[in-house]
Amino acid sequence: MATMSNSHQEKKYPLRKPPWLRHTFKAGPSYEQTRSLLRNAGLHTVCQEARCPNLWHCFSKRTATFLILGKYCTRFCRFCAVNGGIPEPLDKDEPARVAETITRMNLKYAVITSVTRDDLPDGGASHFAATIKAARDLYPPVPVEVLVPDFQGNMESVATVLDAEPVVFNHNLETVPRLYKTARPGADYRRSLDLIKAARTISPDIQVKSGLMLGLGEKTCELRDMLQDLRNAGCSIVTLGQYLQPSSSHLPVVRYLNPAEFEAWGEEALKMGFSAVASGPLVRSSYNAAQLYSAAAAYI
Repeated sequence: MATMSNSHQEKKYPLRKPPWLRHTFKAGPSYEQTRSLLRNAGLHTVCQEARCPNLWHCFSKRTATFLILGKYCTRFCRFCAVNGGIPEPLDKDEPARVAETITRMNLKYAVITSVTRDDLPDGGASHFAATIKAARDLYPPVPVEVLVPDFQGNMESVATVLDAEPVVFNHNLETVPRLYKTARPGADYRRSLDLIKAARTISPDIQVKSGLMLGLGEKTCELRDMLQDLRNAGCSIVTLGQYLQPSSSHLPVVRYLNPAEFEAWGEEALKMGFSAVASGPLVRSSYNAAQLYSAAAAYI
């Protein structure tokens, strides 16, 4: 497996996007219906706010990852396209609207994430719980996966979310410890690991998940150590995808990994003991989320 370099020397930015990342999508009726439904409900999706490369594909399949707690994040991570700024007041009706939209989209599996809300005492955990419960109150109830922020290390917030019984608890490590100050200045690697470990301890039977971005300058040994850290913390599902620079003001891509490298990392992760792995250039945290959950739940 090729070694990843963290050196920016002798590199010209921006790097040219390789052919396996160049795709043309056409907006069909299903795409427009999904977009209109979400807009009319006054809901945000991470697909749109984070400029996910799979947006066209997922909307056309009438799937989406709901983004709750507003559209403005209190963090300013240098890899993320979600807007940072003064957060909006908490929308008490949002959980009910999410549940109603899940019904209208006929979703059999829902994924809910949020902006980071360091301004809220519990980081928005109670709002997460209310949204999960609203979805689970549907008939038939819908399994819910959550992708949560770090709640500034507040383990009571973790317990609040888990008490609402999501089927998957996801918190992304994103990148290796050495790159946190550059990519995630408001976050802490050990704090995020402790959050994952706490989720496994509080709810031993739940599927615990994390996602990693590759191509920011991580080294092979660092990535391998990070995967092992996740396994030691009790993480059972992992996603690995290519970092794509959202704009010229964000961190540049240091290297594009080819599909064969992603496949090799996926195989290595499975050998480490992860129950389910998605690894590929366009893989994101919610990529094939229902299928990964099913695979992990069936893992013996």
